Amino acid sequence: MTKNFEVYYAIGLMSGSSLDGLDIAYCSFTKMETWQFEILCAETCDLGSWKETLAKRKNYSIEEIEGLSKTFAKFLAEQVQGFINKFKIDRLDLVASHGHTLYHYPEEARTCQLGNGARLSELLQQTVVSNLRQKDMDYGGQGAPIVPIGDLLLFPDYKFCLNLGGIANISFKEQNSIKAYDICPANQVLNYFAKKRNLAFDEGGELARKGHVSMKVLEQLNSLDFYSIQGPKSLDNSFSENAIFILEENKLSVEDALATYSEHIAYQINESVKALLKNTENQNKEKMRILLSGGGAFNSFLIERIGERSMAKLVLASENLINFKEALVMAFIGVLRIRGEDNVLASVTGARQNSSCGDIYYLKDRN
Repeated sequence: MTKNFEVYYAIGLMSGSSLDGLDIAYCSFTKMETWQFEILCAETCDLGSWKETLAKRKNYSIEEIEGLSKTFAKFLAEQVQGFINKFKIDRLDLVASHGHTLYHYPEEARTCQLGNGARLSELLQQTVVSNLRQKDMDYGGQGAPIVPIGDLLLFPDYKFCLNLGGIANISFKEQNSIKAYDICPANQVLNYFAKKRNLAFDEGGELARKGHVSMKVLEQLNSLDFYSIQGPKSLDNSFSENAIFILEENKLSVEDALATYSEHIAYQINESVKALLKNTENQNKEKMRILLSGGGAFNSFLIERIGERSMAKLVLASENLINFKEALVMAFIGVLRIRGEDNVLASVTGARQNSSCGDIYYLKDRN
């Protein structure tokens, strides 16, 4: 007897805080007893002149933000339409767009991701799901991280999922629930110092490997107030500036700054793992596996430092998953939203309840 199942085809868009490009992933999701997925095709598009615009720190007016959001939506539409044409995509149920975070202030219940969903839907003539964080914040949550719903339902075999992006964040499964939070800035800081050597990033961590760890500076970094806060918790991109200030104030060389900050990331990840495992019995390292993804997973020096300290076994995701896991999960969040199912979890964000987040712009809305 054939089992009933549903298949969805969705594009996920993610522009991360490390500003290394716009990730686009075309994925299929099949709902049977559990969710099955496949990344059918994916690529990273250059942000072009947007990279400089998105990197600027300024207080935009409401009118400026609305204008930027619509203009960025036009950029997104152009990239997605080019992607659709290139890969000859003829079946598409929705586009789920995270947009690019301009600011994120959970203590004020305010967040802003550029990329106007209505405009994107109009330009693409596709159903679009966007504004994926605000509803959770309306329920008193942090609005972040939102990827753990994917960790829970798409990667059930891993106790931990660790994303090493602009910001490092972690999720931890307990039976049928999950905890997650932001750990510390990662590639945002590492890439900042790599640029001082005219490099987009420190490939393989080779510059960091040549440096020496400053224990004094490491202690300063580890003493930042954020690390004493119990989760749920999330970071605004501006937190990276605190770490950069400490490293520069101490006049470390580029190599020493990279080595010291890599050690900081490894230390904070291990502290998070220890805290999450505190009440877990039978702490068998072979069973406590961490799935690693995000651009930092290609930084072999950083992975070595994490592995040296880790209480759990590190497992590198496939190259495709390392690059596009967040875009994959954005697509999945969009699928759950059009199904009316919870896609942001209170156990992760600290909200009063789970929620089905995202504004939906259906094609029929314009008929």
